[in-house]
Amino acid sequence: MTQYSLQSPDASFVLGSPAAVAVLWVATRKLDRDFSEYLALNWPRPRQLLLAFAVTAVLLIAEAHFQAFVDADTSWIAPSLKVYGRAGLLIFLIAGCLAAPIMEEFIFRGFLFRGWSQSFAGPTGAIVLTSVIWALIHTQYDWSGQFCIFVSGLVLGYLRWRSNSTWLTVIVHSTINIVVLFSIGPYV
Repeated sequence: MTQYSLQSPDASFVLGSPAAVAVLWVATRKLDRDFSEYLALNWPRPRQLLLAFAVTAVLLIAEAHFQAFVDADTSWIAPSLKVYGRAGLLIFLIAGCLAAPIMEEFIFRGFLFRGWSQSFAGPTGAIVLTSVIWALIHTQYDWSGQFCIFVSGLVLGYLRWRSNSTWLTVIVHSTINIVVLFSIGPYV
């Protein structure tokens, strides 16, 4: 079994996420705005969470059917997880289910959404733009995976817009990653 190292992409992601959040903090301060207000770091109400989880469940079922319909090749994911070992799997979980959702949501549904929604693009344009760019940065996926990420981005953007809570999108993004990760095993 391959030994997992701190030089892996996941470990680098975990270690680099605080720096990315710090850059966002500096950028909001340069705008003379409060960080948590600009990124809409408001805790969601219980009703918003329940609705978001219901929508997420429907989204995951629809994406699974879509992936099966287009006969998407997702076999590359599980074998790559086998090389992690137990310690590496923990880092993978932290990276994929905690660090990535926080960093990506702060950037896309927090910082970029706020700026673009207050520009000529408006909220709808901001939702579409952030979803397109978010899907395109996920280069590890084929077209069908990127399409599913784009659709997930539309849902996350809508949830962000309607709830005014980036924490809601962090929770939903994390939930999606946890469900996907645990549905693909075995890991070690």
